[in-house]
Amino acid sequence: MRLSFLLASAASVALITGCTTTQTSSEPLAPAVADTPPPLAEAKVDTVKLVPPVAKRELKTIEQVGRTRVDPYNWMKDENWQDVMKDPTVLRADIREYLEAENAFTKTKMEEPLEALKTELFEEMRGRIKEDDQSLPNVDGPYAYLTRYRTGGEYPIFTRKPAAEVYNTEAEDTILLDGDAMGEGKAYFSFGGIGHSPNHKLVAYSYDDQGSEIYDVKFRDVETGKDLPDVVKGTTGDFTWSENNDAVYWVERDENGRPVAVHRYQIGGDGTSTEIFREEDPGFFVNVGKSQSGKYIFISSGSHTTSEVRFFAADSTDPKPQLISARETDLEYSVEHWGDDFVISTNADDSVDFKIVTAPIANPGRENWSDLVPHASGTLILDMEVLAGHLVRLERNEGLPRIVVRTTDGAENTISFDEAAYDLGMSTGYDYDTTSIRIDYSSPSTPEQVYDYDLVTQERVLRKEQEVPSGHDRTDYVVERIMAPARDGETVPVTILRHKDTPVDGSAPMLLYGYGSYGSTISARFRTTPLALADRGMVYAIAHPRGSMAKGYQWYLDGKLKKKENTFNDYVDAGHHLIKEGYSSRGNVVGMGGSAGGLLMGAVVNQDPEMFAGIIAAVPFVDVINTMSDESLPLTPPEWPEWGNPITSAEDYDTIMAYSPYDQTTKMNYPAMLITGGLSDPRVTYWEPSKWAAKLRYEAPEAGPYFLRINMDAGHGGASGRFEGLKETALEFAFALSVVGKAGDIELD
Repeated sequence: MRLSFLLASAASVALITGCTTTQTSSEPLAPAVADTPPPLAEAKVDTVKLVPPVAKRELKTIEQVGRTRVDPYNWMKDENWQDVMKDPTVLRADIREYLEAENAFTKTKMEEPLEALKTELFEEMRGRIKEDDQSLPNVDGPYAYLTRYRTGGEYPIFTRKPAAEVYNTEAEDTILLDGDAMGEGKAYFSFGGIGHSPNHKLVAYSYDDQGSEIYDVKFRDVETGKDLPDVVKGTTGDFTWSENNDAVYWVERDENGRPVAVHRYQIGGDGTSTEIFREEDPGFFVNVGKSQSGKYIFISSGSHTTSEVRFFAADSTDPKPQLISARETDLEYSVEHWGDDFVISTNADDSVDFKIVTAPIANPGRENWSDLVPHASGTLILDMEVLAGHLVRLERNEGLPRIVVRTTDGAENTISFDEAAYDLGMSTGYDYDTTSIRIDYSSPSTPEQVYDYDLVTQERVLRKEQEVPSGHDRTDYVVERIMAPARDGETVPVTILRHKDTPVDGSAPMLLYGYGSYGSTISARFRTTPLALADRGMVYAIAHPRGSMAKGYQWYLDGKLKKKENTFNDYVDAGHHLIKEGYSSRGNVVGMGGSAGGLLMGAVVNQDPEMFAGIIAAVPFVDVINTMSDESLPLTPPEWPEWGNPITSAEDYDTIMAYSPYDQTTKMNYPAMLITGGLSDPRVTYWEPSKWAAKLRYEAPEAGPYFLRINMDAGHGGASGRFEGLKETALEFAFALSVVGKAGDIELD
């Protein structure tokens, strides 16, 4: 689909009567760390003894599908959590008091002792960032659009200049949106989508200043630099322009935070929007986008495993979306326009790793789909881009990405690279009738290289190479890709980065990162931050367990629902193999993961706590059974195909309950843990990490220590500015170095 200045934006059936009942009571037993459950006022950190806060326990008995569980910390969930997402100041006073006590303890016992190391890491990481960096320009007709940063600036600046000056670095550009000015004085600020009108006179932009991922859309007159009075509120941040220049199609986020409908907003009208499409199934989320050709607008509605797409002409003034193919359970497809047809990437006909088909625009139903690129087992089609004379696809084979270019006559050629592990991406800019694409390449040791690639001559021109101002010699580092044997005979890909002087004799500490859900695969791209660990003698490794798509779509299917334990086993087995091969040793590994990767951390530390010196669980999805049983939460119904539905299925309930970290927390020799969250996070709500930290302290008070850090001004992604976010990474890495004895004399307790 057409390129835009798109930044990170995001992304109920009634409860069956009698399915779930709850009962709350005071706890008859005293916490292990206090004689009696403390009143809330005593939850404040003891600044003399420096003891951690002790959360009160209120037993809530929950009966569900013939099962009973007891939740002692359910009180941490504010009944009006939807309002908290929009305005964190309305958080219930007793919850706020507890979270602030936790933050005070973490600040005193962890952040302050590590402040010097954190600052050292931050300055080192910042030194690797080109502060006044800018993107390569993308030409659209008379103008070239680009994004840049100013030295010291936290937020991006969106600009344009005449297309004739596209590669003239001295040519002056016109600022369209100044993120630094717009975010000034705000604790949180983030752009969603940025897109100019087809006639280049207006720029639409969405922004969020709470961290809740609820965006307002505004419109700016390029000539005057002033915003129009038009404002669209309550959006996901996603939108696309009508080809008539006078309207945008935007996605509504409902009261539960779900993308549910597409509306047409007429600029300069009466301030209202016309609903174009509404999704009635809470398990399906909605999105909107435009074809690369600019002729059609697509409305996508889908769950994690099922898709449905509608389309209408992009210049329509009264659109009536037409269905391409009705949803079928577990049938996925995405659509682009190519000449007289639609081209569709799909898993139809048991194409586990996807194939590409064509469909006539006049009658695009599944019965009229014809294979263009047949399914090839083990070669996963990740993405496709369509230009007038070429179809370009990105696929992964044997764990490595490659780009395949296909002409209208069916001829193909492949673009690949030679390193052991690398990341590859592609983009097509704004133009449809072009023979050029842009390729992004990097590896854990090789900074990003951006090429313009001619699809006809097959020549590539290096347009930009990532600068590391403080200096970087790729030969100082070793990048490896190994296959770790899993307990059931599978092999798990692992990407490794280490300094060339770091011995592989078991003496080095290691940070082992993992995710392994939703089919998301952590790319082997260049990241400047892990170099700080590698330079201090720490091995940085990324496990690619089942639940990702590192080895194809089946690799994902084998790590979800009833097979979810494979994800956790793969990670642990990868760790054991790395230790066996001398990359580290037991008790000298730091596990790290965020969101669903935080769930991974909670599950693996329950499986083998002795392997770890520490755990970093960022916004961890650890209260799985309660979250998947609460269909009012934004992501719950769409994620039942990923995790199972414990509201209606006893089997799903038992599967989830068996690994849910919060529920499986017990008396173990847990390592030190840094657990983070965001107060306005709509994805992993603040009470998940908070409840888990409280239960860890209650069940295993002699282990740890446990540090809970809730960002009271941000959501899922943490701090919004590029340097403020870097400070959070520096703190995480300082924690990692401290627990493996790489922080001098500092010991956390």
